[in-house]
Amino acid sequence: MIQIGINRAKERADLQAQINAERDLRIAAGFMFNGHVFDFDPDSKSRITGAATLAGFAIGQGAQANDYRWHGGSTDFVWIAQDNTAVPFDAQTMFAMGQAAAEHERAHIFAARALKDADPIPANFTDNSHWPVIA
Repeated sequence: MIQIGINRAKERADLQAQINAERDLRIAAGFMFNGHVFDFDPDSKSRITGAATLAGFAIGQGAQANDYRWHGGSTDFVWIAQDNTAVPFDAQTMFAMGQAAAEHERAHIFAARALKDADPIPANFTDNSHWPVIA
């Protein structure tokens, strides 16, 4: 069968795939928390999730604010920001960072969903005006 003209469904599916790619790049670019930008690529996401979970358990076992050895180690718990600054975290702060990371991802997922549902999809969907900001 020969088709003449534009296949609107394919064009829309292609745009939606491009939006998903933009979403994923923006999520991985990182997020702002307590004045620092932190990575959120897949490895960082896994590490943050694990540390936030550990922090939640530590809080449940009585970890106190300003206790930077809540993790059971012999040195203060720190997280490295994108600028390579070592930022000390107590359990409450690490747990809050996990929440901020989850919100960062959620906000981008919903922004992408809104773009994919738009009719028509904006030609400038990569413009910052359509996406949550890091800072």
